[in-house]
Parts: sequence; C-alpha cells; structure tokens
Amino acid sequence: MDAFALYRLPHTSRCKLVVQHGDPVTLSSFQAIGDDSGFVIAPFAVNDGSPIVLLHPDVVQDCTLDDVAAMGSLPLYLDGTDIPLKPASRDTYHEVFSRFHRSFSVTDIQKLVLARCADVTHNGTQPVSLFVQACRANPEAFVTLFSAPQCGTWLVATPEVLLSRHEDQWHTMALAGTMRITDSTAQWSDKNQREQQYVAQYIKSCLDRFSNDIQIDGPYTVQAGILEHLRTDFKFTFNAGVHIGDVLETLHPTPAVCGVPKQEAFHYILDNECLDRSYYSGFSGPINLDGDTAMFVSLRCMRIFSDRYRLFAGGGILSQSEEALEWDETAAKMQAMLSLID
Repeated sequence: MDAFALYRLPHTSRCKLVVQHGDPVTLSSFQAIGDDSGFVIAPFAVNDGSPIVLLHPDVVQDCTLDDVAAMGSLPLYLDGTDIPLKPASRDTYHEVFSRFHRSFSVTDIQKLVLARCADVTHNGTQPVSLFVQACRANPEAFVTLFSAPQCGTWLVATPEVLLSRHEDQWHTMALAGTMRITDSTAQWSDKNQREQQYVAQYIKSCLDRFSNDIQIDGPYTVQAGILEHLRTDFKFTFNAGVHIGDVLETLHPTPAVCGVPKQEAFHYILDNECLDRSYYSGFSGPINLDGDTAMFVSLRCMRIFSDRYRLFAGGGILSQSEEALEWDETAAKMQAMLSLID
C-alpha cells in the first residue's frame, strides 16, 4: 500500500499530494535530514516505535481544495481496536500537573510543557474530508494529512513554523502564550509574556550558532482559530557550510513544546508525563520538494484510528501556573480538531 502526505501551506489556495509506492525511508537522527528531497514526518522523541519518516515521492500532484474534496478517500494505515482507550482524565492531569509543578522547587527547570490526549469515537467521516474542513477553517495554518506504515495516520492544522525557506532567506518563530479570543481588550498575563520570552531567547541562542544575519520582529499577537498567541519572527541567512539537519537537531524540540533548559525538560517529560506523544509536538513538512522547504511543529493534531480519533494538546507550565487555567487551555486547543468531528 502506498504512503502519502497531503498538505496545504498557510495562506495559500492550492494543495499538494505526495505519494510513495512502498515503504518510506526511516532515519535515526535529525542530522540525517536535508540531503534528500521529500516529505518529513518527525516525532517529539525518536525511538523504535516513532522513527523519523521520509517520503521520497513517486508522485507529486498539485491540486485545489475542490480537487481534494472530489478524491473521496485515500488508502490509510489505521491501527485498530487493540489500542488502549485514552479518556480525558481530569484526575490524571491533576496528578501529573502537581508533579510537574513540584519540579520547579527541586530542579533547575524553569518551564515544562505538559501534554494530554483524549479519545473520541470515530464518526465515519473520511479523513480527506476532515483535511478539507481543516483547510477551510484554518487559512493561517499548515494543514496536512499523512499516512505511512511506521507512523499511522495523522491530521495536523498547526500555526507554528519550525524552519522554512523562501529563496535564500530562512524563517522560524517563537509561538508561546495562549488565550481565548474575546471581545474585550484582554491583556497578556505575566505568565504568558514570560513563556514567550523563554522561547524567543532560546531560539535566538540557537540561531546564533548558524547565522550572523538575524532579523527579529515581535512579540506581537496573532490569531489561530479561537485562540490568540504571542509570536516573534526570526528571519536569517545561514553561514557557509551550515547543514539543515544540524539546525533541526538544535531547534527541536523548542521550549514551546518542551521546556527550559531544553535537555533537562526533555528528559523530565519523557520520564514523568505518562503519555506517548508519538508524532504530536514533532514536526512535518516538505523539504527541497518542488522549491518548498517548510517544516511545521505538529500542534493541533490528532491520530486517526479505525475506531476513534486521538486528540492531543499541551500547555506551558511555569511556577506561577494555575492548574484549572492550564486544563482549560488544553481543552481550547483540542477544540480545533474536535470542531471537525462534532
């Protein structure tokens, strides 16, 4: 069966379908990315169950949303009913939030991102139709539906660029801090502003290793569905000899999906989160494919099983974070996918 990725870049009207006959390549490290062209699917943490997947397409088809809607269905890799259910447990979230929060007083960690997931019964809608709905509902987002034997089937509608290129200029962003859109002139809390600062400072320190020409714009407020975020843009050119795989290894995972300091937070999450993030909070996108290199952090996403959808969301935890507010934030983030299947 063929592996494929269907995607639409932000603020564009056209989609691309890339298809590989047979199994895609798997990579064991981010440094290996960049020498070939194709579509990259990377997890939060690389392991035997969640490798980096690289599609080398045999077919690249440019199409409109109407063309996609007319496709009806595509062959999918779907796991079945042997996968344990993951209900949205408030008690479990309380337990893990408390554990994360206590870590600030006994470690050097300043920020952690706590993720959770919830399973929703399959409503029978074809994933291709969900992709079309996600594109129409989220014009500002990178939307992709991908399916391969190593990773299963996922739908992503994310606002966050990890690394993209236009001609010789590269772009990334710090996207952190979240609140619901309201009619009032709500102000960003100190917690949200500090969270954005952590991410922006980290990204700037990463880019300093690879570029002597960095332009910074922000932070400023952007809309993503029913939410607003703080965003800082970084535009830059690479120094001679820089390899894109080394940049990806350094940037990922950013503090927006992991924490500060990066390595300490990363290992703490793996040991304490009680959740297999798999490809949630990894990244995906085309690389050197028909002129496109645009990799996006896999937020606002769900895994599609034969009998259910598994929705993922996370939020940044600082010492001043309040559990109820963080739970509500993850619920609001899940709504981006939930609205497609209600």
